[in-house]
Amino acid sequence: MANVFFDIVIDDKPAGRIVMKLYDDVVPKTARNFRQLATGEHGFGYKGCTFYRIIPGFIIQGGNVEDGKSIYGGRFSDENFQLKHDKPGLLSMANSGKDTNGSEFVITTIATTWLDGSHVVFGEVIENMDLVKRMETFGTPQGTPKVKVIIATCGTV
Repeated sequence: MANVFFDIVIDDKPAGRIVMKLYDDVVPKTARNFRQLATGEHGFGYKGCTFYRIIPGFIIQGGNVEDGKSIYGGRFSDENFQLKHDKPGLLSMANSGKDTNGSEFVITTIATTWLDGSHVVFGEVIENMDLVKRMETFGTPQGTPKVKVIIATCGTV
């Protein structure tokens, strides 16, 4: 399956491209949701979304599409917890409890093992983790970014 890219803008300046590999073989439903939100093929998606929660030494969070809507119409169940939060650069679903996955996701900036068993890992950054680390520098302990960090465009490569 195709990889996903995000072209990032930080404080109104183009910052570069992040490329992510999705684990279609382990979590196909979750990977399909993320990929199709990146392509916008359902008429909505990640293009123009902000990373609205950035906590240094933890995560960057984004993807709030139409109140967290998934390609499946609303929320969907946790697919499985086979993959662990054992390194930086992992893609993981953000949620508000069991079986509440939608469009929101995080990219880990450290290993976050305490998220195991409650958040579905579905991919990883394979190109430009340096940009993720740069994005992290614009975060605060409370999570409110110091500047606007936006997914300017996105899709598959």
